[in-house]
Amino acid sequence: MKQEKIDRINALYHKSQSVGLTEEEKKEQDSLRKEYVAAIRASLRGSLNNISIQEKDGTITDLGKKYGGVKDC
Repeated sequence: MKQEKIDRINALYHKSQSVGLTEEEKKEQDSLRKEYVAAIRASLRGSLNNISIQEKDGTITDLGKKYGGVKDC
């Protein structure tokens, strides 16, 4: 997500705390928040899919392939 959108989320939050938002601004805020949460989830999912664990017997388990639905390239 671009920094401009994050700045807009923050600006709308501060405005809502001080003077309130119009209905159009509330819809924009909701839309931006949903987009932000989706971006955070995608980032977290990408990070988690790149985790590998070395088992006690020395084998390596790729958790992205095992649980995240990541396919071999």
